[in-house]
Amino acid sequence: MPTLRVRNVPTEIHQVLKAKAAIEGSSLSDFVLAELEKLAMRPTPREFRELLRTREPVHLDPQPADIIREMRERE
Repeated sequence: MPTLRVRNVPTEIHQVLKAKAAIEGSSLSDFVLAELEKLAMRPTPREFRELLRTREPVHLDPQPADIIREMRERE
């Protein structure tokens, strides 16, 4: 399995990550690996924009603004 080394981690960030790992009951290495796995599974902003471009637009009827306007008029 490959190894990833992160250099020049600011002390504050290291302390926060170490504390979060302790709260979760895991080692710093295991905690950071789990966070990296979550990050790797999320789409990048570019990937997300591409995904949105492939979707069909949603047309709401009635329009949300009309519903809100109607509710306000009832008050």
